Amino acid sequence: MKYLVSALALAAMTTPAFANEVKDIRVFDHNKVIYKQIPVVETLCRDVKKPVYETVQKQGNAAEGALLGMIIGGIAGKAVSGKDDGAAVGAIMGGLVGADKGAKPKTQQKIIGYEIVEKCDQVTTTDYQEIEVYSHSTIRFYLNGKRYVLEFMK
Repeated sequence: MKYLVSALALAAMTTPAFANEVKDIRVFDHNKVIYKQIPVVETLCRDVKKPVYETVQKQGNAAEGALLGMIIGGIAGKAVSGKDDGAAVGAIMGGLVGADKGAKPKTQQKIIGYEIVEKCDQVTTTDYQEIEVYSHSTIRFYLNGKRYVLEFMK
């Protein structure tokens, strides 16, 4: 509102009656710098070691399976019957089952080496752009020998 009143006063002063007293009128536009954030997507790649697998068939071990089965069967037989005879029967049964399971061949994956492969990811970073934009304007003039500066917006 202050600028509007000043502009009106200036307009009134530029009428023919005051025209010879207002001198050297200039208008200036002023700018300011702002920084705009801009997302930037980059692809970053790196080399990584990837394991190379081989499927290996391992021969079963009936003796190992029988021994494990006997131990587990004996403990279970004793717990169920509460007698040593139950433990013996459980050990025999566990040994038979364990030998049967242990004798079967087993298939497993084994790492035989590594290969170098490129792994890429999308990464977003922020960049800043400098932009010059309009800020305000000023009008400068002399009235009766005195300098005046008024700010206004276009």
